[in-house]
Amino acid sequence: MEQKRVLIAGGAGFLGSHLCDRFIKEGFHVIAMDNLLTGNIKNIEHLFPLPNFEYYHHDVTKFVHVPGKLDYILNFASPASPIDYLKMPIQTLKVGSLGTHNLLGLAKEKKARILVASTSEVYGDPTVHPQTEEYWGNVNPVGPRGVYDEAKRFLESITMAYHNFHGVETRIVRIFNTYGPRMRLNDGRALPAFMSQALNGQDLTVFGDGLQTRSFCYVDDLVEGIYRLLLSDYHLPVNIGNPQEITLNQFAEEIIALTGTKQKIVYHPLPKDDPKQRQPDITKARTLLGWEPKVSRQEGLKITYEYFKKALLSNS
Repeated sequence: MEQKRVLIAGGAGFLGSHLCDRFIKEGFHVIAMDNLLTGNIKNIEHLFPLPNFEYYHHDVTKFVHVPGKLDYILNFASPASPIDYLKMPIQTLKVGSLGTHNLLGLAKEKKARILVASTSEVYGDPTVHPQTEEYWGNVNPVGPRGVYDEAKRFLESITMAYHNFHGVETRIVRIFNTYGPRMRLNDGRALPAFMSQALNGQDLTVFGDGLQTRSFCYVDDLVEGIYRLLLSDYHLPVNIGNPQEITLNQFAEEIIALTGTKQKIVYHPLPKDDPKQRQPDITKARTLLGWEPKVSRQEGLKITYEYFKKALLSNS
């Protein structure tokens, strides 16, 4: 059997690198593409000696060419944390629009199936709870988070246009909060922020009253859901995330208990348009893909904590 070839854009990022590992394990020839704006070459260095792995240093907002056949393309190229997209608003909009357009064009040319990474942020600050795929969202297009939210909403829209107009095989995953090894300590999201604060002996910063909720999915579970969606026959958006909801106050307490630190929680004003509730309805993933998360938060947090402890040591 001929080896299948997959291009993973954003392959040196947190999720992209775990996807590279998974496709290598499944026997694919993997081509990782990343301009390292927020990705890290260290995430994929261990794959460099392998004959079935290649890395292209490239920005997908520029024309994308990959020689030879391609069976699958995964578009995971984008800044994904508030710190990054507030610092790089125009790059965030460009990668969601021009980058997605270029990769869809490549998929059309190569007759490849493409899966694009969308996000729970397309639901904005939701008025429907939990969020189903049929909910159209409550997004402020001109607010600070609009650059990410609208880039991803456009990504979904142009992907559907290529599917309907050009007949490109497309898949759309809406990713909810995910965590695990290879997250950046300084990426500004709740989990790395809490862990690095606890490990550095600082108080844990909670924005607002801490009653806003999030649902945290361990990265291996997410990768499994993405893999199943790619190989499925379903072209409309699918939520992949862990439906176990928790307030940020509870989450901060869990991190304090896990790290055995004695810090207290301090409160800061809530950033503009910060969503108050975030919980996926995963009925579609369960019925269409036979998927649901397997790794408990307790187990996943332990693994992630060990990773962050090592990462802090190597940075010191």
